[in-house]
Amino acid sequence: MASTISVPLWLFLVLALLAAWAAGVLLLAPGMRWFFRRRINAVIQEINTRLRIELPSFKLTRREVLIDRLFHDPKVQAAAEACARETGEPLVEVRRRIDRYAREIVPSFNAYLYFRIGYWLAKTVARSLYRVRLGYADEAGLAAVDPRSTVVFVMNHRSNMDYVLVAFLAAEQAALSYAVGEWARVWPLQTLIRSMGAYFVRRNSGDPLYRAVLARYVHMATEAGVPQALFPEGGLTVDGALRQPKFGLLDYMVKSFRAEGGRDLVFIPVGLNYDRVLEDRSQLLKLGGGTRRRGLMEALAITLAFIGRNIWLMLTGRWHRLGYACVNFGSPVSMRRFVKGRGIDFAALGETERRLAMEELGRDLMQAIGRVIPVVPVALVAQVFRPDPQRALSELEIKSAAFALLHEWESRGAHVYIPRHDQDYAIGVGLRMLMLRHVVEEREGLFHTVDENLPLLAYYANSIAHFAGSTAPAAAVTV
Repeated sequence: MASTISVPLWLFLVLALLAAWAAGVLLLAPGMRWFFRRRINAVIQEINTRLRIELPSFKLTRREVLIDRLFHDPKVQAAAEACARETGEPLVEVRRRIDRYAREIVPSFNAYLYFRIGYWLAKTVARSLYRVRLGYADEAGLAAVDPRSTVVFVMNHRSNMDYVLVAFLAAEQAALSYAVGEWARVWPLQTLIRSMGAYFVRRNSGDPLYRAVLARYVHMATEAGVPQALFPEGGLTVDGALRQPKFGLLDYMVKSFRAEGGRDLVFIPVGLNYDRVLEDRSQLLKLGGGTRRRGLMEALAITLAFIGRNIWLMLTGRWHRLGYACVNFGSPVSMRRFVKGRGIDFAALGETERRLAMEELGRDLMQAIGRVIPVVPVALVAQVFRPDPQRALSELEIKSAAFALLHEWESRGAHVYIPRHDQDYAIGVGLRMLMLRHVVEEREGLFHTVDENLPLLAYYANSIAHFAGSTAPAAAVTV
């Protein structure tokens, strides 16, 4: 028996939407999940056969599970109870804050996105902007690291390109997890960064509850063997020189370390240097207390002008990229050897004793990083002008002084990157880059520094000033 039922148009649309939603949830969504899970598992299987350090199960655990584990961690719950007692805040409200902090910190690693898209993007961006070179690596030391160890790459911080460059060059060894500042917590960038395995950190947070949650997450990741990358300086260098180390994240990693534990904690020093740092002038502005900081719109306009100028140079065939970017990997530092050699047990130390031990460790790591920072062409030529910036030099004098510096630094164990294995060419590249930036100019066959850009000259000289035993102060720059 057939009959016709008439319904209002609005009801028909509602029923059609409900039917489409049901079809999506019951038929399409499971199929899509199966398809993507199959692709991701295939990538993980392939990557684990290629990586020297396999992806730990912790990194592949679902984000909600990690959040729940962090929330219910006994030390986090103890910190919540202590906070409630001290402040009088209801415990349920304190726990809500813990849940918010955990969701803010914990990443959601996606192996397919990291190795298929992130790696390609990092390689493309790095090679488009720079002539990327791997200068030196202690291959014997790196090969001797136990694959079951927790590996932490510790590096100097010159540019935000550091994240891209090291992730790209270390992709054949490990999938790195970074601590990223609040600057990246904007949609959709934060979703992408979390998918790449990075976790967000509030710099200089004075909230002890937040620090307790962050400390436990870092401890969990370190104990589970997650490869990480750490900037001991805590932020970008302002004057180009190495900064004193900060101990927050480093302390979270080592405070519970025991030499007899199942995993060693191995720090791999990484040195980075660039012929041109994208943020050089903006960093130098921070040195001048009376210098007016640019507003957002002004900074955006300058950035767009910079991008437009470089695109025009590309289109007209006059673009030479931004010079060389070089990365060196030094000898691994084993925490087992460190604590055994000094008779230290971090887990048993009091606050004062641990602080002193952390300072010694931080000092050792920064010295190890300093030893492998590459000497690149611009930094080399900047060091030639540094002793007497007002003195005009001929090309022969520049090359003679540069050759003398190279010989001296190499005798001390410095790692000098010489493009094309041609020292004369390397010096020429450095001089050309400084002239393009209007740091040096040629007049009547002699090369003079430009007074208003002397801070920029000092900035690049400072990147390798520790080889010369001193650091030039970089005054405020007018840009």
